[in-house]
Amino acid sequence: MQQRSPHVSRRARAGRPAAAGAVAVLVLAAGAPAAFSAPSPSPSPSSPSPSSAPAAPGAGAGAGAAQDAAAVVGGERLGRPAVQVAPRTGAPELPAVLTGRSWLIADAATGEVLAARNAHLPLPPASTLKMLFADTVLPKFDRTLEHRVAPAELAALGAGSSLVGIKENLPYRVEDLWRGVFVASGNDAVHVLSHMNGGLARTVAQMQERATALQARDTRVVSPEGYDQDGQVSSAYDLTLFARAGLRNPDFRSYCATRTARFPGALDKTTGQRSAFDIANTDRLLGKYPGLIGVKNGYTTNAGATFTGAAERDGRTLLVTVMHPEQQSKVYDEAAALLDWGFAAAGKVEPVGRLVEEETGPDASAAPAAEAPASGVLPHAIQQADHALGPTGWTALAFGTALALWTAGRLRTRRRPHPATPALPVLPVLPGGVPVPPRPDYAPHIAYSVPARTAAGTAPRGATAVGGATAVGGSTRRRLTRQARSLARTTRARFAATTATRRGRRP
Repeated sequence: MQQRSPHVSRRARAGRPAAAGAVAVLVLAAGAPAAFSAPSPSPSPSSPSPSSAPAAPGAGAGAGAAQDAAAVVGGERLGRPAVQVAPRTGAPELPAVLTGRSWLIADAATGEVLAARNAHLPLPPASTLKMLFADTVLPKFDRTLEHRVAPAELAALGAGSSLVGIKENLPYRVEDLWRGVFVASGNDAVHVLSHMNGGLARTVAQMQERATALQARDTRVVSPEGYDQDGQVSSAYDLTLFARAGLRNPDFRSYCATRTARFPGALDKTTGQRSAFDIANTDRLLGKYPGLIGVKNGYTTNAGATFTGAAERDGRTLLVTVMHPEQQSKVYDEAAALLDWGFAAAGKVEPVGRLVEEETGPDASAAPAAEAPASGVLPHAIQQADHALGPTGWTALAFGTALALWTAGRLRTRRRPHPATPALPVLPVLPGGVPVPPRPDYAPHIAYSVPARTAAGTAPRGATAVGGATAVGGSTRRRLTRQARSLARTTRARFAATTATRRGRRP
């Protein structure tokens, strides 16, 4: 039995004003379920969700183990374990030696799967999961924005992680961090960007939501960079979906095609100058296979070698994924052989399945992964509360509070000759008295400054963030401000009308 505190018990015995709190709870639960309901279990870097983790790959799990056999994403043939291909007359034969436990080759434009084996078999993805990370987080930050790295952002890196060499307490441009992700496969760059996005757990949850929107149902995300974690799996089919979605972003396409880059180094304490060093892409096909665009390779002890690539020839772009061949070095050979076959088989094979498109329903459009961080100035208390509420929650909170106070006043009226007028909800304000609802996305380590007002007295669009770049969010803040002020005016008018009516009825 749940134990109540004495204070709660006294209020329950004292009378009806305690019902006001219940009214507020009911209103909040009905008006802002996303903001106040308990979050659904989602995997995190430290504690993967046991309810969502699929069975360990290789332990009797066949193709499509993460999906219902009756509804295989992309087509029923992709759920079969054997090689799937439907050649027409004159079609070339598949490469003789393909040792990957799972592989798939598809047309990027049409989505037609030309051939596959164990397309939905859940396997550890290694660093190819960084494609999903980039597709989720890359649109959120301007590439010219600078961010000073805090020591805590580099504290949770796994042993043996691949690193680009980020130094704490130094500023880095976002575009340099993304080169660290794609070119050097740096887990330190992934962690810094994840902290900018609100933390590892938040980023993992958004990646899982993004995978769901892409219909990548074999994927379970536990760490944002693909580091070996219990229960973290993906499939050749899902990795191909991630590559296809990511390549539609020009920045993603540019980063994954970068062969070499200069990366900021340490600060020389004597001269005060910042050093730099060269980094090179670990993709062995990039620059060697004709027409190769990218995309991402990976290797860990548990996952073995994984690779997803895209290549263009004669106006046609093919996507290929190979997972866990018998030897690590074979992943590139087998990927290249499948690409050669795919280009030669154009128009000579029937598709055995299809890459599905992203779901675009109301739930998908409201997913946090699609949010872009806004900029602005918030009091410290609101910055903290922002993690739990958000714009919808604050709107519901204001309305619920007003209704609760009105209900409490009505109950007190029945016992007192002169009830006190209910207080109006108090909204946070900036200097000048303008209410400001909390930002929907707040990263506590980013410094924000009060926007300077122009000669006309109006705040400029956006706000100046770290490094001098202008972030997005001025219009969003003004829109939410107008909504908050409208809510306050409406609530005040209703209180005034109710009070006047109540007083007019007294003798």
